[in-house]
Amino acid sequence: MFDVLQILTAILIAVALALALAHALELPGKMRLTKEAYFAMQPIYYPGFTIGGGVGEFGGLVVTLALLFFTPLGSAEFWLTLVALLGLVGMQVVYWLLTHPVNQFWLEGENLNRFSAGFFSFTANPSNQPRPVDWTDLRNQWEYSHVARAGFALVSLIAIVIAVWVNGQNA
Repeated sequence: MFDVLQILTAILIAVALALALAHALELPGKMRLTKEAYFAMQPIYYPGFTIGGGVGEFGGLVVTLALLFFTPLGSAEFWLTLVALLGLVGMQVVYWLLTHPVNQFWLEGENLNRFSAGFFSFTANPSNQPRPVDWTDLRNQWEYSHVARAGFALVSLIAIVIAVWVNGQNA
């Protein structure tokens, strides 16, 4: 059962990495877009990335935490799994502090289903700030936050893959 939990964890972390990496790989091309083209393309990410991110990131967090609970304390697998968990937590911190507020701005005026509308209503909307918001600042924050998230996810995936390998070596 432990081996299955490790593999499931690796798969969910890989899903989280895939989504963040997809955004990061788009960065060079998206930085060349005009304001109109950039604004027109932003809504294409919802709901697909929202659903996939929820499965990979939330599922990955839950399963990694469960795996950590069942991993022998102080073992190499424990420390590697802890690193994987901290990487996923890092992804969440970057998302909620940097990415999510900008998502709200991009989705302002969009017709969202009840779940998406509820999810994207969390936190303050940057468009309500007292000073005018420069769209390039929001673009840069959104794009580079995904690069940071991809970095955290990559660390998580590497750590969990090594933990699975170490577990296999010890079997």
